[in-house]
Amino acid sequence: MYLTIQGLVLRITAYNDTDALLTVLTRSHGKLTVKARGLRRKSSPLTAPCQLLAYGEFTLFEHRGYYTINEATSLELFHSLRRDIQKLSLATYIAQVAETLSQEDMQNPELLSLTLNSLYALSKLNISETLVKAAFELRCACLAGYMPDLQSCQYCGEHYPDKFDITQGQLECSKCRNYETHGIRMPITPGVLDAMRYICSCDPKLVFSFQLGEDSLIMLSQLTEGYLSAQLERGFSALDFYKSLFVESTNI
Repeated sequence: MYLTIQGLVLRITAYNDTDALLTVLTRSHGKLTVKARGLRRKSSPLTAPCQLLAYGEFTLFEHRGYYTINEATSLELFHSLRRDIQKLSLATYIAQVAETLSQEDMQNPELLSLTLNSLYALSKLNISETLVKAAFELRCACLAGYMPDLQSCQYCGEHYPDKFDITQGQLECSKCRNYETHGIRMPITPGVLDAMRYICSCDPKLVFSFQLGEDSLIMLSQLTEGYLSAQLERGFSALDFYKSLFVESTNI
């Protein structure tokens, strides 16, 4: 049986000397693992549409639950990302998060749209990498069922408390802290809190349509990164590499 789908390549794994396995995020079938025969040959016609972060149309042959690529056509390759190691490493982190949150044969069109929009923003829009990263992380957490409680302090009801518990996903004031509870509290300002509230509730197409000063963006990114990592209970190698680039640049 043949199946034609559109999808984003999230990961490539060597299968043997000539073949590879692709992890592809699709709108209609969720995450799929598909075999690309001959992909590791230099002359393979699948090279462009089957590279990491390529969005394309794939004709698959399905047999007993296993998929093999019969034909593939590139729809978007995000060329500018591949010419910038910093943006490419951030885009790879975005792909790793999307792979972690997606499931085999389970539709998740919102996650695919968010991932594609994030790659498009990094590639073609004049938007801060820090803003794209933070908005993607927090919106991903919401899509995965980890919507934080950003209404007010959980103890006194203050609308703009000064701490965010990234472990529990809730707000609290320093004066209200219960030292008997476990959690990691990070500072938060009113502007950053408003940005987080916006990211969680806005129209998906407008998730990057807000502005913050540089210091506030850095705080936002630290909060969203910490929150997503705490909820997923894991880190990401591409994020570690992305952050190492900033360390190296300061040592030059």
